Amino acid sequence: MTTVHQSSQQGKRPLRADSERTVRTILEAAERVFAANPAATMEQVAQAAGVARTTVHRRFATREALVEELTGWAARRFAEAVESAHTENTPPLVALYQVTANVLRVKTDWWFAMSRTSDGAHPEAARVHAEVRDDCERLFLRAREAGVLRPDADLDWTRRVYYALIHEAAAEGASGGGDAEALATRVVDTLLRGCGSPAAPVIA
Repeated sequence: MTTVHQSSQQGKRPLRADSERTVRTILEAAERVFAANPAATMEQVAQAAGVARTTVHRRFATREALVEELTGWAARRFAEAVESAHTENTPPLVALYQVTANVLRVKTDWWFAMSRTSDGAHPEAARVHAEVRDDCERLFLRAREAGVLRPDADLDWTRRVYYALIHEAAAEGASGGGDAEALATRVVDTLLRGCGSPAAPVIA
């Protein structure tokens, strides 16, 4: 996943530390404001960030530019969350739990922005999601080879179910329904064991 993070920095002049802090403050405020009201104005974002409206406009010419940068910011955090789980060289079950917890933290903290990263309209976000999908498929292949998943598990179906569980857990987390570790445990447990009783009949 390192290529995603590196490529996102190409062509961008590094910000000074104080400017970077200001941009982060504005983006965090924008996430809170837009999550509560997607139609919120730049002035409302400035108020939430505790800065002048001119400060926001100096860094983001339009509301659309702010939302675009917010989407890219969330995509980069998403890429970093997957990278930091070291899914290629960690035992599959450990990697599955760790990447789930890491991703849920990002999806919970950046719920509005992450909701915009999966539609393919933002080039950087689309690139991140494609690479994350590749990482997920490799992890599930390793999990199947290690016996964490059944030998006959359909990996594409498993990945889609996993994504759906992640989405539901992130929605619960964003509404205050639990921390990332607890939600990750629920996701992984549901994915690997389901909700049925061990004694339940199996349909042939």
